[in-house]
Amino acid sequence: MNKELFGVHAPTKDCTDKKCPFHGQLSVKKELFRGKIIKKDSNRSATIEWFRPYYIPKYERYELRRSRMHVHNPACVEAEIGDNVLAARTRPLSKTKNHVILAVVGSDEKSAVSKSAKKKETAKVAAKEEGKVR
Repeated sequence: MNKELFGVHAPTKDCTDKKCPFHGQLSVKKELFRGKIIKKDSNRSATIEWFRPYYIPKYERYELRRSRMHVHNPACVEAEIGDNVLAARTRPLSKTKNHVILAVVGSDEKSAVSKSAKKKETAKVAAKEEGKVR
């Protein structure tokens, strides 16, 4: 069992997944990617995506280009949709999967909660203003 990989500590949750870099026999390479989980599968697979700026010389401006990747989601990590994760390259795990999730870096749930709170607040203010106008 690996205690630490590239500065990422092993999860406290135990798993019996052979394709887990911490509790299984899977070796990882030092090619790391950060992305946000947009899809999750029941077969311990996930899809992550990230955006990068691309310069267009003709218009002297940048556009955002998107990259997507299929990754293995071990049982001990169990990342959810909306989580920002750190993935590492490994041997081919299936036809489309060559990477595994090492850790959850953060999630957008906090921002989603704050957005919903802001919407409720603006709705209350709008309702008060409508009550004053009538």
